Amino acid sequence: MPRMSDIETAYNLALDYLYSFVDYSLKHSSELAKADFNLDRMRALMAELGHPETKYPIIHVAGTKGKGSVSALCASGLQAAGYKVGLYTSPHLLDYTERIQVNGQSVPHEQMVELVEQVKPAVARIPKLTTFEITTAIGFLYFAQQKVDAAVIEVGLGGRLDATNVVTPNVSVITSLSYDHMAVLGNTLALIAGEKAGIIKEGVPLVSAPQKEEALEVLQRIAKERNAPFTLIGRDIKFKPLNHSLDRQSLQLSVVSGRSLVLEFNIPLLGLHQVENAAIAYAALKASGIKISDAAIQKGFAEVKWPARFEVVQREPPIILDSAHNQDSFAKLRQALDDYFPGRPIYLIFGASEDKNIPGMFAEIKSKVKLMFVTKADHPRALEPEKIVELARQAEVPNEAVVPVAQAFVRALEMSEKDGSIVLSAGSMFVTAEVMAEWKKRKPIFDTRKS
Repeated sequence: MPRMSDIETAYNLALDYLYSFVDYSLKHSSELAKADFNLDRMRALMAELGHPETKYPIIHVAGTKGKGSVSALCASGLQAAGYKVGLYTSPHLLDYTERIQVNGQSVPHEQMVELVEQVKPAVARIPKLTTFEITTAIGFLYFAQQKVDAAVIEVGLGGRLDATNVVTPNVSVITSLSYDHMAVLGNTLALIAGEKAGIIKEGVPLVSAPQKEEALEVLQRIAKERNAPFTLIGRDIKFKPLNHSLDRQSLQLSVVSGRSLVLEFNIPLLGLHQVENAAIAYAALKASGIKISDAAIQKGFAEVKWPARFEVVQREPPIILDSAHNQDSFAKLRQALDDYFPGRPIYLIFGASEDKNIPGMFAEIKSKVKLMFVTKADHPRALEPEKIVELARQAEVPNEAVVPVAQAFVRALEMSEKDGSIVLSAGSMFVTAEVMAEWKKRKPIFDTRKS
């Protein structure tokens, strides 16, 4: 058996290979807008690999916000029903292999190395493939090799031209739509909805979150054109929150269409928006045609794990890791803070990618902010702190620039320990990932101090 150090060396070389291709997640929005997105390369790669994406039923999930949570809930429900389940998501937080999971376990580094070696000959025959396309193909291939009973596939960007859109799923899912990646997807909700609706397939059921009218009209029109039975959350399945604590929240779903049914669920994911996501995931599982009982869904939802989504990693003083990175998600974040920590001020660790609506985010959260630590993730698209500081000054958000992210976290912790304010990381998944990594390093020290 290879030594661990040999496996890690080989794994890092495999990552170097993947990153040697065009990686649009690392590109600035101006380059992204000019990108050559099409599905021809991906279809050719699937053919070269023997079409692994056709070997198992798929739940395909697009949307602006909530698609990761909905995907995790669906996968957890299926696993609780006794199925072997693949889950493909992006981006990752701490390790690239988090993107490709079977029954909640990331693909082992050793197998990732083997998968990269397996796809290399096919990749060499197809020009202009991207990092995301190759990674998506590896995910499909791994799931086929693992003989999963079903897979939940999260769209990377948009929908219509996303690498995942070579699948013909059992059900297509579109979560909450709002403004994001406008350089690529368009600057109106109707245009964004049109891109997301690209995942709707002929005769395949569609489940949608409640949407603003402009977006809903587009989804309804395209679903009708493609004869896709349409389940709309809020209309066909109603939801309402019941109770919440820092451990979990309970919710009620009422199925309106067909036989009337009222169900209760408990989920460890916090925030009112997760109640909506649970309703979407329930509807998706039921529309998928995969045999699954309500009891299995209840069990799976209660056991779901999806980090850095209003994740309270320490109770007192509170430390919260969140992935909000547009105005709409910051509005939901503020609502969650009001619900769980009413009246409590925050030290916000904030960085953002250069294509984000930063003034919009500030408008939603500034009433809560005692002091914002402006920082920068180690990522090519991360905006320079000086530019964020200027926007914060215009928005009258008290701030100071602290780089790197780990140091910003340390400063926030020091101040929080003096006055009990919340430490919150948000604005960029990449910033929150670095805060999470630093917290994991520091947590044993905190635990020792408390014991």
